[in-house]
Amino acid sequence: MALDKARALTLVRGFLPALGRPARGLTIRDFRVGGLVAWGLAFAAVAGDGARGTPLAAQTAGDHSAPFEVAEATIPELQAALESGRVTSLDLVDAYLARIAAYDRSGPGLNAIIRVHPGAREQARRLDRERAEGRVRGPLHGIPILLKDNYDTFDMPTAASTLALAGSVPPDDGFQVRKLREAGAILLAKTNMHELAAGITSISSLGGQTRNPYDPARNPGGSSGGTGAAVAASFGAVGWGSDTCGSIRIPSSVHNLVGLRPTKGLSSIDGIIPLSHTQDTGGPLARSVVDLAIALDATIGHDAADPATEAMRGRDPIDFQASLDAGALDGARIGALTEWLTEQGAEGPVTDVVRAALDAMAAAGAEIVEVEIPDQDSLLARTGVIGLEFAVDLAEYLAATGGTPVVSLGEIVALGLHHEQLDGTFRRRSEAGPRDEAEYAETLERQGALRAAIVAFMDEEGLDAIAYPTLRRDPALIGSPPIGGTCQLAAHSGLPAISAPAGFTRTGMPTGVELMGRPFDDARLVSFAYALERAIEPRRAPHRTPPLVDGRAPEPLRFSVAGDGGWAGRPAAPRLEGSFSLDLPRGALHYVISTTGVGPADVHAIVLQRRGSGTRPNAVVRRLSGPGLASAEGTLALSAAHLDDLLAGRLELALYTAERPRGAVQLPLDP
Repeated sequence: MALDKARALTLVRGFLPALGRPARGLTIRDFRVGGLVAWGLAFAAVAGDGARGTPLAAQTAGDHSAPFEVAEATIPELQAALESGRVTSLDLVDAYLARIAAYDRSGPGLNAIIRVHPGAREQARRLDRERAEGRVRGPLHGIPILLKDNYDTFDMPTAASTLALAGSVPPDDGFQVRKLREAGAILLAKTNMHELAAGITSISSLGGQTRNPYDPARNPGGSSGGTGAAVAASFGAVGWGSDTCGSIRIPSSVHNLVGLRPTKGLSSIDGIIPLSHTQDTGGPLARSVVDLAIALDATIGHDAADPATEAMRGRDPIDFQASLDAGALDGARIGALTEWLTEQGAEGPVTDVVRAALDAMAAAGAEIVEVEIPDQDSLLARTGVIGLEFAVDLAEYLAATGGTPVVSLGEIVALGLHHEQLDGTFRRRSEAGPRDEAEYAETLERQGALRAAIVAFMDEEGLDAIAYPTLRRDPALIGSPPIGGTCQLAAHSGLPAISAPAGFTRTGMPTGVELMGRPFDDARLVSFAYALERAIEPRRAPHRTPPLVDGRAPEPLRFSVAGDGGWAGRPAAPRLEGSFSLDLPRGALHYVISTTGVGPADVHAIVLQRRGSGTRPNAVVRRLSGPGLASAEGTLALSAAHLDDLLAGRLELALYTAERPRGAVQLPLDP
């Protein structure tokens, strides 16, 4: 297939960052030798990004009759496969829909998707035709993406996951949605969210409770938790959320994703159902920084419908892809915010991981200094405006949309068209009466003072960014209140902040390090995250959403162990046998255990135990049978940490007896 020079330029500008080579300065002169070299560069760049998904070389150089694997595939990998003819956009849509069918309502039951776009396959066909005719709009052409359910779309309902707006179809697209369509993206599906964005656990009357793919018993964050879970589970290439106080960053942190809360005004919030127009921002959550940069480049910019974007006038255009630099941390001065880096108690495990990420930044050339923002608590006090804007902003949105079943938050409450977990919040905010304009003006003043104080502090300390955990604790179990948020520092000041994957705590859950910068330092923050990603390669796909086999979730993995622990030939030598079946999507381990050479009365216990290393100490993790029981059968629901242990070969089946109380037989499990 011929590749003209303009298309080569578009492709390679998108792909070079995957090699750690910024695309800045690339012009058509760089492609005098023609499309063939551009093809080679594009393929080499993507194939060289081995930290992301299945290496492209493995999917393009091998058997083309085998299905292309979309799980963990980056946008450059997808685009290169499309350009090579390896797949079509229709193939990608079908592959993502198969993953949604396998893992959203079945398997781990993530419940991240609220509705699939009914025209997704037709969008794909149209964009495939454009490609065949030689028109490729850019790196998002023909790429399936996901939208949070508060982004206006003219051709499907936008409900903010509330039953009150279940059938509400806006008259037009929101600004960012329009730009995505213009870029050639396929709107695949809308994701569940915390109802009307008024919380961070992602539960709603229309969508129910979304679950975290790393551990479905745990919280997915919010309010963009559906987008976070869906992107982590590879239900689409990238997804969009909104952030009023952490709703992009928290789901990014707990799903091993990268997400930017942009400087207020960098991107438009027109056509995003509002929670607080002063604090609302919108943008992508992605599995890689390259994907994030591509998605940001497609959707930022001035919009006459959003006065905040007037700040973009007169500024040099921001090119996130061109700004990516694997050496960005070299010489940077990063302030570690000690107040939010608690070493002890429930916050200690997250702090350990964030500290390790800071150490990696230092190894990449950054200077890490311990800092405290003077009077931080008093500066933050009474700076939130959600309670002062929510009901008013929502009513204005509903009036502008027209034809909605309800016209106010009060009406939603009166009709009971909301989830009971939101009842207290909604009633309080709908019954508050007319807004106290003096209080409102004072709060906005305090936000300005907070912003000025932080920028002045950064200038005084010579800081390029301030670092702290995105969430100071592991995500809470569903039904428990989330604790440890840090979202307000950036949200209330309007400053940009990026949550970058830092690694995993000893619970097996992801956590993120947040970097906050000066106004419109967004591209530099993204480049810092890119350099960190290159240094530590933190992305790890959820075990519970593995690649499909023939379009379906894989069959349970069966394995067995048997042995005598070295006692063979001795009197009363015990023998232990175990058969196992591991259902990865459900995290369920079925077992059948038997013993010989030992009587039931002599058995103390049969257990699964961990052979410790580092932060994972030697310990019994599950008891399978107790005293007097020489056999066992059952099914265990594994936590994220225990599933990690099993798949890493750290667990063993062990028998303890009266004769050998320190351990009769230990058999390593290696599924």
